[in-house]
Amino acid sequence: MIIFLYGEDTYRSRQKLNEIIEHYKKIHKSGLNLKYFDFKKDSFEDFRDSFRSFTMFDEKKLMVLKNVFLNSKIEDDFLNFLENLSDSKDLVLFYEEKIDEKRPLFKLFKKYGKSQNFELLKGKALKNWVKREFKKCSTPHQGRSGLGRAKITPDALELFISYVGNDLWQMANEIKKLVNYKNKKKIEIKDISALVKPKIETDIFKTIDAIASKNKKEALLLVKKHLEKGDSPSYILAMINFQFRNLLVIKDLIEKGKSLNAIFKEVDLHPFVIKKSYALSKKFKFDELKKIYQKIFQADLDIKTGKIDSKAALETLLIKI
Repeated sequence: MIIFLYGEDTYRSRQKLNEIIEHYKKIHKSGLNLKYFDFKKDSFEDFRDSFRSFTMFDEKKLMVLKNVFLNSKIEDDFLNFLENLSDSKDLVLFYEEKIDEKRPLFKLFKKYGKSQNFELLKGKALKNWVKREFKKCSTPHQGRSGLGRAKITPDALELFISYVGNDLWQMANEIKKLVNYKNKKKIEIKDISALVKPKIETDIFKTIDAIASKNKKEALLLVKKHLEKGDSPSYILAMINFQFRNLLVIKDLIEKGKSLNAIFKEVDLHPFVIKKSYALSKKFKFDELKKIYQKIFQADLDIKTGKIDSKAALETLLIKI
């Protein structure tokens, strides 16, 4: 039997791979017929000889293969050997990352095997995954009874996703860090800002920069890109609100003569956010920031009271400011 796991989301595909291996180990406890092949160093002949060998205890084999698409020779060898694999009672698991789906071997794996594609999560699917991870992740020092679950506010969740994106390896590490830090207490925006390192190119800063430069066309285009990748209008508005609130706080401190080093000590935000906000705040006057923040507040109020839908409110806001 052929099993084919592939896709860019290596975190979830690795989880699935480990799940299959652990299930196999529970049934076939000797472990003698679990084999690994990486074609960066192993040859097709190594695999073929192992595949044809007899097994002890009449156990099924589980053979885990990586980098089969490394070169055309290995791919051709498997194309010629495919019938043996599909008819076998043994499990031959191919584990790959990004692949050209036009390749003949890929199409045959899809046709004759059990396949699963692990695409990068985005939008609602990403948010749901993060929520599940927070629920699953219990803090240390918990016994078997009364397990506390990590809780995160909706605004903090939105900010967390905007900082990390869809790198689930980083997501999982950051979630553990936040849960350990809060120890059963609710995770809030200030915790995300203080503990989570944002992506170097956080898209929302580009949008704020376009607004600051009075480039409404660019701001609307960037918002369109947010929407196309699955971000909701309410989420985008919340992020704009959060960033302008930061700009107001930092601009106020600048007006009071505070240096950047002093602001680092006074403001409970991630250093990356402070640096970005410090630079952007210089493009605004303090009164201008207050007026923009008031318009953002009004847009949010209009959405919540049903006067306007969130997408129209967001577009109108960008045109007004």
